[in-house]
Amino acid sequence: MPRSSALAPPPAPPPLTALLRRYEDAGEPLSCEPVTQGLLNRGYRIATTRGAYFLKQHVDEPTADRATIARQHRAVRRLQSIGVPVAPPVADRSGDTVAVIGGHCYALHPWVDGRHRRGAQLTTVESRRLGALLGLVHTGLERVMHADAGASMAAPMSTAASTAASTAENAAVNAAVSAAVSAETYEVMGAGTAGAAGTVTGTDGYPGARKHPGALRPHESADPGETFALIDTLLVLARAHRPRDSFDALAEYRLLERRALLEGHAHRRPPPAAAGGWVHGDFHPLNLLYRGDHTGAEPAAIVDWDRLGVQPRAEEAVRAAAIFFVRPSGRLELGKVRAYARAYRRAAGADRAELAAAVHRVWWERLNDFWILRWRYQLHDRRADPQFPAVSALAVWWTREYEAVCDAFAG
Repeated sequence: MPRSSALAPPPAPPPLTALLRRYEDAGEPLSCEPVTQGLLNRGYRIATTRGAYFLKQHVDEPTADRATIARQHRAVRRLQSIGVPVAPPVADRSGDTVAVIGGHCYALHPWVDGRHRRGAQLTTVESRRLGALLGLVHTGLERVMHADAGASMAAPMSTAASTAASTAENAAVNAAVSAAVSAETYEVMGAGTAGAAGTVTGTDGYPGARKHPGALRPHESADPGETFALIDTLLVLARAHRPRDSFDALAEYRLLERRALLEGHAHRRPPPAAAGGWVHGDFHPLNLLYRGDHTGAEPAAIVDWDRLGVQPRAEEAVRAAAIFFVRPSGRLELGKVRAYARAYRRAAGADRAELAAAVHRVWWERLNDFWILRWRYQLHDRRADPQFPAVSALAVWWTREYEAVCDAFAG
């Protein structure tokens, strides 16, 4: 579930003058406009006499400490050095990328002119490229988080080092993308096949960022007994909500529907799964910017690395597809999912069994997940309400079309 801290109304503008004077070439502030998208942290578009920037104020408590943010920044700079499209933070005069003022952590990033694109706006070829990109993020993180984990990760890179990518490494990255996108057929990266629902391992999903790399850590799947208790709690709150509206009626209907589904599928709960690698942690359309027109758009920057952590990698691939490629009706565009998943498998070196297991775990996660209703009824935060119709319908449709979804990811 996304972080449960509801944000207060936007505060006064950040201390721009104090912030910008830390940077040698940032210029003088001209304007500051809040960026409204996003649920967890605060963002601003800053115009100065030297250009445009994105200023991020980290307020999501689990990831807002200076050390965690600095680690994310080091990872992003290293990913840029191997050709992954990112927007690394700007270093100040002392080389720091995190500014602490008034007890709040800020980071200044170059403004990226781009736009978000959902799966409905992506062609099949672009869906393949999306899968290849996420596969390269995962393999890239494996390199940058494990190589030189000691002294080389202890200090921030210089701006010059972060932007001077190795020619050989960039060539390798570009070649991998091209191979994943243009190949007519895809190799099976391993001997696994789509397993039966009761024989795969799983996780509860949405775990917080791990602070210690490398170790395999179990992820418990959602306990249906706890979910039934939550459903009962949410039903009481939804029925008592005033003034009652169409959302409350839909929430009550979906809660009763989900309880019936869980009663019929409780025996399919996945056992614990071990976390297998470093992931972005929140890969979805609002965290990927594209540059160019509709016919030639290219990924410009992957942003918002707050949930960088160790998780089962293939689950991020499945979870992301379920966000990119869901229709308003709650159905997945399975043709695009298939193209995306095959490219991901090729780029990440993941086999079919790994994807099949991830499909089962994320399906179970969705079946037991009510974060939007918890935000609305327990935290009195309605910002996620517009997502509920499609998200709640997806769990029902996915249960009915389980085999077809598994085949699209692992077939």
